[in-house]
Amino acid sequence: MGKCMIDHSHEDVLNKFQKQEEFLPANLKGEISQFLTKQASQELLNDLFHLLKKYDLASETERQERNKKLTTLING
Repeated sequence: MGKCMIDHSHEDVLNKFQKQEEFLPANLKGEISQFLTKQASQELLNDLFHLLKKYDLASETERQERNKKLTTLING
């Protein structure tokens, strides 16, 4: 995952989450939903956005790797 120079707003991340929600494991849905109720740094928002981006198109192996990164990110 390359470093993106675009700052994604909380709303951008929430919209991306809602679009990818049906593809995420149930446990992650709840954790991410809870995470998005709190204030987060711009860096965390950007990282979360990019982990969610095109999640539905990722291979199973890629999804497992993203799931680990998502868990680490939101449980910080």
